[in-house]
Amino acid sequence: MANKVVICGVNTSTLPVLSRKEKEELFVKIKEGDKEARDTFIKGNLRLVLSVIQRFSSRGENPDDLFQVGCIGLIKAIDNFDTTVGVQFSTYAVPMIIGEVRRFLRDEGPIRVSRSLKDIAYKSLRAKEQFIADNMREPTIEEIAKMIDVPKEEVVFALDAIADPVSLFEPVYHDGGEALYVMDQIKDTKNTDANWIESIALSEAMKHLDEREKHILDLRFFCGKTQMEVAEEIGISQAQVSRLEKSALKSMRKYV
Repeated sequence: MANKVVICGVNTSTLPVLSRKEKEELFVKIKEGDKEARDTFIKGNLRLVLSVIQRFSSRGENPDDLFQVGCIGLIKAIDNFDTTVGVQFSTYAVPMIIGEVRRFLRDEGPIRVSRSLKDIAYKSLRAKEQFIADNMREPTIEEIAKMIDVPKEEVVFALDAIADPVSLFEPVYHDGGEALYVMDQIKDTKNTDANWIESIALSEAMKHLDEREKHILDLRFFCGKTQMEVAEEIGISQAQVSRLEKSALKSMRKYV
């Protein structure tokens, strides 16, 4: 892709480059509603889009598709950029373009994620972008959860669900000789003597819990449900689930 000259019908070798002064002058006109200045600014930053999508060249995606998606991120950056912040446009635009490309790759990815989880994840990512734009730093999970009014556990679960999978053949180390791949570092950590003994200990400890506590722990840690999902299933609040879960775990520690 790096050697490709024409992308989406655009001859990348002839793309213009704007000086900082030209960008500042164009942005004044853009804020005044000048559409021609906006088009000129977009064309003057297509090289930025091209440089960003080259980071994803190993994904095997069509470069034309990535370029178009990157242009959407560029346009969003132009529409939301605040000239009074005191940072260069490229500093603000690059994360926006990368975020747009990553969203596209997640939607087109091999792992299917439920629509509700995607919605929470995308709201979280938009909130993150807005927080960075307003505060010039990365938000915490708690801050993102507060912005979109969703429990932080669900934010973490949703973001994990849309994370890109790692190939077993992904190289993790290369010293000039034979590469070390992810699969080389994978071992069976499930069927070990330690885990077998631990499983027995946990089973014995759970015998000291009442049926409600057992049911909550089973749903949370064996069925992989969130506290909100458990609360809905057994008909109590998420706060009650959290308290019962903590109490049950505390009780089990006495016997493990």
